[in-house]
Amino acid sequence: MWPLVGSSRCWCLSPSEATRATDLDHGPALAATCRELTATFTGMRFSYWANAGQTWSELLQGCQHAEATGWDGIWVPDHFMPPPEGYGPEKDYGSPEMGTILEAWTMLAALAVAVPRLRLGAMVSGNTYRHPAVLANMAATVDHISGGRLVVGIGAGWQENEHRRYGLELGSATERSDRFEEACEILTMLFSQDRTTFRGEYYELDEAPMEPKPLQSPLPLLIGGGGEKRTLRTVARFATEWNCWGPPEEIHHKISVLERHCEDVGRDPAEIQKSAVGVLFFTETEEKAAELKERMGYRSGLVGTPAQLRQVVAEYAAVGVDEVLVPDFAFSTGERNDNLDRFRAEVVD
Repeated sequence: MWPLVGSSRCWCLSPSEATRATDLDHGPALAATCRELTATFTGMRFSYWANAGQTWSELLQGCQHAEATGWDGIWVPDHFMPPPEGYGPEKDYGSPEMGTILEAWTMLAALAVAVPRLRLGAMVSGNTYRHPAVLANMAATVDHISGGRLVVGIGAGWQENEHRRYGLELGSATERSDRFEEACEILTMLFSQDRTTFRGEYYELDEAPMEPKPLQSPLPLLIGGGGEKRTLRTVARFATEWNCWGPPEEIHHKISVLERHCEDVGRDPAEIQKSAVGVLFFTETEEKAAELKERMGYRSGLVGTPAQLRQVVAEYAAVGVDEVLVPDFAFSTGERNDNLDRFRAEVVD
C-alpha cells in the first residue's frame, strides 16, 4: 500500500489505486478510486465554523459543544456586517445589512479562554480591515491567551459594502493582491525578528519591535482563497496552511496549481496544510442532493445523503485535504448541534 502523495494522514492506496489517483483529470476517476477506499479518516481534522450572526451565548454554546463532542477546531468569520444579499438563516432585520455580526478577534480572545482544547482562528481576516503590524500584535496576544492554539487566517479582502459603509479602502483586485502580499511578508517578519524594517508600496515599518512573540514558532499562517495567479502564489511564498471553498475535484485542481507555484518559489508543497469547506446539507435522496448542488454551486461541497457525504470526505482525503471545515450557516441555532452530531456519527466516526 502506498501513502497518498502530500498527505500526512493514515490513508493508503494500493499501487493500482495510486496510479489512477495521480492520473486524475479528475472527477469520475477520483470518485471511482474513493469508492474503493475504506472509510476511515484517521489523522484528518474536522472543524466547526461558527456563524458570527448569533448572540454571544449561542455562539459560545456551539463552540463548547464542538469541543465536548470531538471536533478539532473552531473558526469564526471576520466581517462587520452581512453583504447586501445577506447570508445564513435569515432573520427579519428589515435589511440584510442590519444583521447582527460579532467582531472576530474579540470573540477569539474570549473563546481562547472559554474553549480550552481546540485550535481556533478567523476564517478569514480581511487584510484591508487592519494594518498588518496591528494584526500581528493581536494575534500574538491571542496565541498567548490560548496557550498556543491560534491559527492566523487571513485573506486579501472582498466585501465591498463594509468598505463603503466604514470608509475603508478596498482598491482594485490587483491592488488588494499587492497589498496582501506585502502584509503576509510583514507578518512573517514580525513573528520571527527582533525588529522589522520594511519599505513597500502600501506599508512601511521602521525598526519595528513586536513583543511578546507568539508562543508557537512559527505561528501558523493560513491564507484563504483560490485565485490561481496571485493568491496561490502568495500561499506558496508565505502560508503554513491554505483554505478554499469547493468540491474535491475543484480542490484537487487548485492544489495542482499551488504545487506549480511552490516549484517556482522553491517550496515543498507538503509543508502547507490544506483545508476545504462546504455548506453542510443532509438530504434523504441523491436526487435532492443533485438539485441542491445545482443551486449552490461552489459552496455545495458537503451536500448529500450520509453515504454520499462519506464518499465526499474520502475524496477530500484522497486529493490531499488535511482538514474539513463544517459551517453552521445553513442551520438555525436549534438545529445546529443535532446536525453537527449527525455529521460526526453518520459521516466521520
